[in-house]
Amino acid sequence: MFTGIIEGVGIIREIKQKEDGLEVEIQTDLDFGPTNVGDFLAVNGCCLNIASKLGKSVWVHIPDEFIDNTTFVEIEVNQPVNLERPLQLGSRLGGHIVQGHIDGIGEIVEVRGKHKAVHITIEVPLELEKYIVANGSVAIDGVSLPVDKVEKRRFQVTVVLHTKINTTLSQPKVGSHVNLEVDIVGKYVEKLTFLDSEEFRKSSKITKEFLKKYGF
Repeated sequence: MFTGIIEGVGIIREIKQKEDGLEVEIQTDLDFGPTNVGDFLAVNGCCLNIASKLGKSVWVHIPDEFIDNTTFVEIEVNQPVNLERPLQLGSRLGGHIVQGHIDGIGEIVEVRGKHKAVHITIEVPLELEKYIVANGSVAIDGVSLPVDKVEKRRFQVTVVLHTKINTTLSQPKVGSHVNLEVDIVGKYVEKLTFLDSEEFRKSSKITKEFLKKYGF
């Protein structure tokens, strides 16, 4: 689990095609401390396994099934990426609950402001529209940000100066794509509401006749 509070920015130095995905070298000044091979690392919001590390470089494995559903389909050498290690028990939850499971790809459609704060408008896939709510939270390339306002499939966030300096959102460009992870709480509420709905009861194979047949 992650928080969406980015710990450092790394640079993609090498990309190697493997049988089951990509092996990517990331160079960073982030101190990984006692991190071990096999541990998780959020790279642009996507939870990946650390394959190896040496000096200021860390190698991560990106499985094939992740590539088409994330912005890793466009990954390039010298590209900056946001990095965050998993949350430790007892640490402050400064952002919101982020799982590192990308829900979809958004497109930046508008950027306003150039100095202390930048307002970014992002268009989301149709299936994610219902999960984006004003004053809620969303992870954009792994960065936890509050939603300012929502209009149909578009929502706006504000990137303050500190976030600009310490993440890849320093120079957002119209037309570029970002990884999106919506708030997990909304998805749980949706599922629980459905399970309690008439629609679910009608679709369920567990009926009074079924229970009677098996002695209930």
